Amino acid sequence: MKKVYPDARAAMAGLLKDGMLICCGGFGLCGIPETLILAIRDSGVKNLTMVSNNAGVDGAGLGLLLETRQIKRMISSYVGENKLFAQQYLAGELEIEFNPQGTLAERIRAGGAGIPAFFTRTGAGTDIAKGKEEREFDGERYIMERGIVADLSIVHAWKGDTEGNLVYRKTARNFNPMMATSGRMTVAEVEHLVQPGEFNPDHIITPGVYVKRIVHVPDAKKHIEQRTVRKRPAPAGTGEEV
Repeated sequence: MKKVYPDARAAMAGLLKDGMLICCGGFGLCGIPETLILAIRDSGVKNLTMVSNNAGVDGAGLGLLLETRQIKRMISSYVGENKLFAQQYLAGELEIEFNPQGTLAERIRAGGAGIPAFFTRTGAGTDIAKGKEEREFDGERYIMERGIVADLSIVHAWKGDTEGNLVYRKTARNFNPMMATSGRMTVAEVEHLVQPGEFNPDHIITPGVYVKRIVHVPDAKKHIEQRTVRKRPAPAGTGEEV
C-alpha cells in the first residue's frame, strides 16, 4: 500500500468531516504538524474536538483553527499562551475539558493500547473528580479516566521511511508517539523521508503499522514559543552588561 502523498491536502483527502475528534501531536510549538493543521483549516471542516497538550499560540499551531472558528471543543492540559483561546472561552464560544498533563498523556496512550479506562490518584478530591467514578485502592482514593481514541491523529516526525516507521527528535517526542497510536487513522508529516532500511530499526519509535498516510515536509517551519536571552559581558572597560 502506497503511504506517501504529494502534499498535505492530498494526504488529508477523504478523511475530514464536521464534528470529528482529532488528536494533534506536539508540545507547545515543538513538533506540531502545522502543515497538516493548515490542510484542516483550508478544508473548512468545523465543530471539531481537538485533543492536544496545548492550543498553540495566536497565529500558529492550533491557533490557526481558532481564528477560523473551526474548533468547538478542546481537550488539553495547558492553554496559557493563546489570547484568542481565552477570549473564545470567556465568550462561551469554545468548550474546554482540562486534564492534568500526565493524565492526558495516559488517556491518549491507553486509547492506543485498547484500554478503555484506568484509575489514577491525580485529581482525586478536586474539581477534576466531579462526575467521575471513584474507588479506593490500598487506602487511597482514585478516580477513573477514560482512554481517548481519535477519529484522526496528525503527528510530526523528524524522520520516517516510506512504510511509515517514525523517529521523533527531542521535545517533539513528548506527545507525538502516543497520539500516533490512538487514532483510527494516523497521518504523519516527516522532515526527512527515507527508504526502508535506511535507519537503524532499534531507533524506530512509532512502527509503520500505525501510520496510514505520510507527507514529506523538508521545509517545515519551526516556531519558538518564547524567546529568552541571557546577558552577555560588556566590552572591556565599559563596566556594563549588554
